[in-house]
Amino acid sequence: MKSTVTSVIFTLILLFLETAILSNLYFLPVVPDLLLLYTVYVSIHRGSLHGETEGFASGILLDCLSSAPLGLNALLRTIVGFISGLFFLTINTYGFLIPFIIGFIATVLKVVLLSIISFFFPGNVFSYDLFSSAVWIEILLNSLLAPVLFLICSKFESISKEPIETIESTERIN
Repeated sequence: MKSTVTSVIFTLILLFLETAILSNLYFLPVVPDLLLLYTVYVSIHRGSLHGETEGFASGILLDCLSSAPLGLNALLRTIVGFISGLFFLTINTYGFLIPFIIGFIATVLKVVLLSIISFFFPGNVFSYDLFSSAVWIEILLNSLLAPVLFLICSKFESISKEPIETIESTERIN
């Protein structure tokens, strides 16, 4: 219960930062995707189910506040949450380099998934132009902000520590 409340508070704070503050800073050419990074963090530390749930919840809230088609961000973040959750208990997210790489990979995965979805819905979903500077600036911003966000999240034990029943029920392939 404590982790759910903490996760909801983090999601709302990051949603507010992303939609109300960062999107209105004119010197930023793109808005960093803090909710995507948080979804990846939750997935790695709590498993696929928590990551998918966090991804869907944050995505649907973002869809309601943006001009994206309803469900687009929810789908993207749910898939990213599932894929990130496959690395549950296998990646050490402390330090700078590993979170930087995780932020890079998560953003590239988002761009690729959005390109695939836009292929099937060309009139409704706009994808990134892979050769534009905006894509690479967003990848760089997300990669640089991932270590900061991961460090902040690691200070909250209720979302960074795995519950014992989840660890006991997880089978590892050695």
